[in-house]
Amino acid sequence: MTDEDGVILSVRGEAAVAVAPDAAVLACSIAVWRDSRPDALTAAATALDRLTADLSELGGVPLSAGTKRSTMTWSAFSATTRAEREHDKQTGRFELTGRVLAAVGVAVTVRDFVLLESLGRVLACHDDLNVRHVTWQVDDDNPGWATVRNEAIHAALQRGRDYAAALGVSLLGVEHVADTGLLGRSGENPRRVRAAALVATGSGHDDGDVDTPSLDPVPQELSAVIEARLRATRADLPV
Repeated sequence: MTDEDGVILSVRGEAAVAVAPDAAVLACSIAVWRDSRPDALTAAATALDRLTADLSELGGVPLSAGTKRSTMTWSAFSATTRAEREHDKQTGRFELTGRVLAAVGVAVTVRDFVLLESLGRVLACHDDLNVRHVTWQVDDDNPGWATVRNEAIHAALQRGRDYAAALGVSLLGVEHVADTGLLGRSGENPRRVRAAALVATGSGHDDGDVDTPSLDPVPQELSAVIEARLRATRADLPV
């Protein structure tokens, strides 16, 4: 059938489903002040060793390609130092105080949420550790993705039926189904994850007090958007 023999309906289908997260990622930082850079780095390394020893006792392992889906993993991804400066009222300049901050970024990923309560107690015992924020993640193979994509296709088909009914025609078949933007137009990312609730975050200061984020799992909203082209019988406009 050609376009002259019938009509092509182009439609979009959208859907969203809420699912439990598969993992929690805690973005943490170890921050210690000492009177020299070597002392600060040594103290930060010691604090990191204490932390990873406690995580190991909970069953945690270092993150690697082979441990990505373990119940708990950790990775230390950055180490920085910064010399402290204070404003000198007499000179008007910020002068070195002699103290040095050493900071280490640590990410802890938890996939067994039963461990979250014990983890929270462990982290609270480390005075040099701040939990900046918690991110809840959904795996690429979570069954929720198949569900939301299925619902998006059905939404597109229902929209096509509505258009066909308005035109007084019958649907004959499906020409194309694609992620949004693949049928010739730019569009939104067809794969979206949106948290259903905000997560508390810290103040962001290396040497300040930080409110500990909640470790209660936050449901995640999976969204899918698809485009479809449907064949229908010929539509004659009324005279």
